Amino acid sequence: MGARLMLKGKWVLGEVCRIKTLASRWTKACTSGLSWAIVCLLVVLAMRPAVAHDWGGKPIVIVQGFSAGSGIDVVIRQLQEPLEQALGTRLVMEYRPGAGSNIASAHVAQAKPDGHTLLLGTAASHGINASLYKKLPFDVEADFTAVAPLVDVSNVLVINPSVIDAKDLKSFVDQVRAQPGKFNYASTGNGTGVHLAMAEFLARASLEMTHVPYKGGPEALQAVLKGEVCCIFNQVQTILPQLKSDRIRLLAVSSAKRVSALAEIPTIAESGYPGYDSGIWFALFGPKQMDPSAVKAINDAVRQVLGQAAIRERFASRGNQVRIETPEQFRQTVRLNRQRWAEVVKASGASID
Repeated sequence: MGARLMLKGKWVLGEVCRIKTLASRWTKACTSGLSWAIVCLLVVLAMRPAVAHDWGGKPIVIVQGFSAGSGIDVVIRQLQEPLEQALGTRLVMEYRPGAGSNIASAHVAQAKPDGHTLLLGTAASHGINASLYKKLPFDVEADFTAVAPLVDVSNVLVINPSVIDAKDLKSFVDQVRAQPGKFNYASTGNGTGVHLAMAEFLARASLEMTHVPYKGGPEALQAVLKGEVCCIFNQVQTILPQLKSDRIRLLAVSSAKRVSALAEIPTIAESGYPGYDSGIWFALFGPKQMDPSAVKAINDAVRQVLGQAAIRERFASRGNQVRIETPEQFRQTVRLNRQRWAEVVKASGASID
């Protein structure tokens, strides 16, 4: 109740500011003969949430397939308050980590399609997993409603120099190639974008390393910092706080272009592997046949929030780029993403029974 009152209080304060902005207009309207009935209508409209939908006083539960503090959690937490204000209801986070987000995906696939249960999915959960796992209890397209993408995410190859003392990508490749099978690399879980980014690179460079999956970003990064593994393709946004640490070194980013937040770090493509591009996205999905009104309300709210200059700049400063699409456009993105990752999985030879 306290959280609900706090949210409501914040929302009302925001609406008061909107009403003050309209005050002079109302005064002019009254003096020019505009009826008080129209003025009252303006007041009512100003007091409504930015996106109209009746949520029945119930929150929207966003299910994540990773642990709290992971890169995907960082993104949704940055959007939580503005989305709550735009939607007029609370967002509640629920964590169901494991199996490359398949546990969370399976839960949402069986949820009631009323818009109150969403999956915070990724290009991995709805692209990679369909090819990587031989058996899934759901279809990543048919059993979900593509609601709205959030951001495109860049990864960076992070090493612990006490485990593998490479100065650049060429030095890294030379050392791994000279000792096949010696080095282990971490990921945020089987089938995640972090896993396949490395698997794709190893295939391109003809390298042999051992994959060690963890339940989420914090655990995987700690494994690198402790020297349990040599390296990881880590999300740029989660590595930024560690830049001053002497226990890590950044070699190359996985995106096609350099990332503004790490402008001095080259891409893998320009470091000898042209065409390499292994970025991913985060997005919201609902169960199949989700209430169209709820889909529209959430997509409208997401696009409204991501359209704000301050939000866009904040994400860019952390290595992410907002992705704004309608539900129809996003469905096509999911389909193409699934096809693209199927090719990567086949080329890399990655497989999970």
